[in-house]
Amino acid sequence: QDLLERKSMVLWRRPFTTLKYGTLEAGRILISFAAKLISLRLLGSLFILAVLCYLPGPHDKFVAFCKQHIGFASYWIGLGVLSSVGFGSGLHTFVLYLGPHIASVTMAAYECQTLDFPKPPYPDKKICPDGLYFHSTPDVWSIMSKVRLEVLFWGIGTALGELPPFFMARSARVSALELQEASDLQEEEINTEENREVGRGSKLFMERVVKRAGFFGILLCASVPNPLFDLAGLTCGHFLIPFWKFFLATIIGKAVVKSTLQQWIVVVAFNEDLIYKMVSGIDQLPWMGPWLQQILNDFLKSTKQRMHSPKKTNPLTAFSVLINIFEICAIIMVAVFVVSLVNSLAQIHCKRRQEKEREVRKANLKNNPETGTENEREVGK
Repeated sequence: QDLLERKSMVLWRRPFTTLKYGTLEAGRILISFAAKLISLRLLGSLFILAVLCYLPGPHDKFVAFCKQHIGFASYWIGLGVLSSVGFGSGLHTFVLYLGPHIASVTMAAYECQTLDFPKPPYPDKKICPDGLYFHSTPDVWSIMSKVRLEVLFWGIGTALGELPPFFMARSARVSALELQEASDLQEEEINTEENREVGRGSKLFMERVVKRAGFFGILLCASVPNPLFDLAGLTCGHFLIPFWKFFLATIIGKAVVKSTLQQWIVVVAFNEDLIYKMVSGIDQLPWMGPWLQQILNDFLKSTKQRMHSPKKTNPLTAFSVLINIFEICAIIMVAVFVVSLVNSLAQIHCKRRQEKEREVRKANLKNNPETGTENEREVGK
């Protein structure tokens, strides 16, 4: 009954209760996080840093460098966190932000035949340098080096986003709270024919890899595109795997292996020769092939013009329709992410309330064993 109540805690079934519970849980998490951050050491360190930032001295260049790059690092780390947080359905910031950034840098590198883009407007805009400069077509590894920091910070953010499931399961185990869903699911799948289902079989495989292979199992799960990695975090937390073993394996897998692989795929896919071969073959598609080829050719032409003349912004009507469609898809993805996050927070809060009510019933049954139903008396025992 408790499990059914938690599963019903979604916006399309119980909107007001779900919003209430999700807001309460989000507030509780923020308050507990702020309480952990607020300490005398942290406040003292922040005060010293603030004094150093405003006092003149030989450290001025270092302070200016940090101010310039803190916002850059925070932006990409934040997008990485949004990509992996959300208990299984995060915001796909690689598709929306990092992937297009890498693709635009690749296209600009082949068009300008250099990676020395003027700063500013880079990284917001990729334009060719003015005047004379050394022309040399960069290779794949040079382009990857150009966007290495963005990819690294984004990968670190994705690793940080995997920590909430780990700490949630770990705190539940340490505080002796009953976290029976994972074990019940495992026994159910082993003893019934439901283990033939692909989704549930994948979850069992994840748990077995994490428990048996340890560090290298976590590293393997984090190094490949894996929507079930949240379950690996829950499993590691539930079985009290050391934090540094989990976090180091996750950050190596996500920030080094997986993000580099994704970066390489985008750079290779947007190679100039490969793009033109793809565009030239699109006209073979039935019905909409020639129309789509014309749109892509116009887009590539206008993109190259903007790289050489950034003030020339005259977007084509046909491509503006595609831009509007992409923006609508991005809004839908953000909405799905917010809804899934609210649902997850509401279900966590509902489970916490149920556990408190269960403890109260147990205490009441111990004090008054004659009251309550037979099942409740068994629970009290």
